[in-house]
Amino acid sequence: MLSALAGLTQTHCAFGAQVVPLGAPAAPAHPVTADYLIGPGDTLEIFVWRNPDLSITVPVRPDGKISTPLVEDMVAVGKTPTELARDVEKALALYVKSPQVNVIVTVPASVFSEIKVIGQVLHPQALPYRDGMTVLDAVLAVGGLGQFAAGNRAHVVRSENGKQREIKVRLDALVNNGDMAQNLPLRPGDVLVVPQTRF
Repeated sequence: MLSALAGLTQTHCAFGAQVVPLGAPAAPAHPVTADYLIGPGDTLEIFVWRNPDLSITVPVRPDGKISTPLVEDMVAVGKTPTELARDVEKALALYVKSPQVNVIVTVPASVFSEIKVIGQVLHPQALPYRDGMTVLDAVLAVGGLGQFAAGNRAHVVRSENGKQREIKVRLDALVNNGDMAQNLPLRPGDVLVVPQTRF
């Protein structure tokens, strides 16, 4: 029996399987930041300490809500994981004494978690956000600047507290001259705009 278990362990190791303790929340492949806003299409792991029957992995529905054991149709969209965890705790408090809830975004897939790169780049597109992503990461992911790009007039459009603001970034200086001061960190939902050269 022991030799069979040893063989099983070796087989799992050979395939690079990761051993995760039962009841422990799984870590996402690309961890999101604390200020990440949950959106439709995200997959969440709701972990209720010492209550495995209440712990569940759920998708955020198109209506922006989730359903978990004992808590139906709770709004998740637009909240941070911490905010949602506190809301779930309040709802569970009717059934569980002093619940402790942890919410982990295991698959950030909503448009809130994307970085959009538009304008004069080779392949304008929406990119999945990952922790630590920078302007240079986004530019490289879309194939670089286009032939008629006015890189030094580029800017990042960012929504903060319901308002939009523009952050100037000199992409030519970054890409061609290695000016790393222009390599700004990006946030989920940012739009990088690269205008066309004026003729």
